[in-house]
Amino acid sequence: MNRNLWTKRRSAESFCLLLLLLLLAFGAAFLLRHVSSFFREDAASAFGEKGYITWADFDVSLEALEAAYQWDVDSYGEKDHVGWVELLAYLGAEYGGDFSDFRASDLKKAAEQVRRKGTEKLRKDKKNFRYYYEAYSAALAGMVGEYEIAEEKKYGLKAFSPIAKGFSYTAYDDFGASRSYGGERQHLGHDMMAEAGTPIVAIESGEVTALGWNQYGGWRVGISSFDGKRYYYYAHMRKDRPYAEGLKQGDIVTAGDVIGYVGRTGYSATENVNNIEVYHLHVGMQLIFDESQREGDNEIWIDMYALTQFLDRHRSEVVRNAETKEWTRRYPMKDPLTEALK
Repeated sequence: MNRNLWTKRRSAESFCLLLLLLLLAFGAAFLLRHVSSFFREDAASAFGEKGYITWADFDVSLEALEAAYQWDVDSYGEKDHVGWVELLAYLGAEYGGDFSDFRASDLKKAAEQVRRKGTEKLRKDKKNFRYYYEAYSAALAGMVGEYEIAEEKKYGLKAFSPIAKGFSYTAYDDFGASRSYGGERQHLGHDMMAEAGTPIVAIESGEVTALGWNQYGGWRVGISSFDGKRYYYYAHMRKDRPYAEGLKQGDIVTAGDVIGYVGRTGYSATENVNNIEVYHLHVGMQLIFDESQREGDNEIWIDMYALTQFLDRHRSEVVRNAETKEWTRRYPMKDPLTEALK
C-alpha cells in the first residue's frame, strides 16, 4: 500500500475514533441529565393519591450532611438563619436525590434561595422541594436543636452515635445486602461491628415502644421519636443481660442514654440464643408518614451508613459501676423534648 495512502487512512481512522468517543461522552452526559430529570419528576409521585409519602430514599452524602449542619450552626441566632433540613431539601430537589456530586458552591446557592424565598414558598413553587423537605424532615428533624449538657446550654447536634465514646467499631455500607434467614430478604439496617458488651446508646430522645425477643433481631429495643416520624431499631443485644438496668417498655429516654449492650443474639425462635456469627449492633431507622406504614409491606427503612458516620462526631461518654458492672452516661443532658414531658 502507498505510504501516503496508508497515512491518510490511519488519520481518518483516528478521526473517526475520536468522533465516536466524543459522541459517547455527550451521549452519557445527555443520559445522566435525563435520568436525573426522571427521578426529579418521579419524586412527586411518592406522595401517592392519599397525600402522604409512600416511599423515600436517603442518599445524602456525609460531605453534604457535614456542610449543611455547619451552615445551620454558624447561622443560628441570625435573622436569616437557615436550617440544615431546608438546605438539604433544596439540594435534593436540584440533584434528584443523588448527592454523589455535591459541591459547596451549590450549598451556598441553596442558602441564598431559602433565605430569599422562604420554606413555604419553595414548598409551593420549587419542583419536588416539598417531597425532599418532608422526607428529610422525617429523618433528621430531631437531631439538631437546643439542649443542655453538663449544665451548659448549647445549640447543635443533640443526637448521638449509637456506640458509646471510647469503644471502637467497624462498619461498611451493607444496606440492602442479601439475607437468607427466614427466606430471601434484604438487610434493612446498618451493622456496626463491636466487641461484646459495648454500650449502646439512644441516638435520639424518644419512647421505648418495643423491648424483648425477636427471632430475627434477638434481644432488641425499639424507640419512637416524639413526633412519631422515626422508629429506631437496635438489635442483636447480648445474651442474658441485654438491656440497661431497669429499662422497660414505655420508658422515656434521652439521646445519649445507655439502652443496652452489643451481642450476637437472634436468628432463633427460641429466646436468649446466640445464632449470629459476629458480635455487632444492627441499627435501623424506619420513616413513618402514616400509621399504615408502621408495620407490614408498606414499611420504609433508610440507609443509615452516612448518617452514622456523621453522628460519630458526637459520642456519649459513659462510666462503669464497679459493683453492678452497668454503664451509664457521664454527663446528664436536658433535651427540651423530654423536659416537656416531665
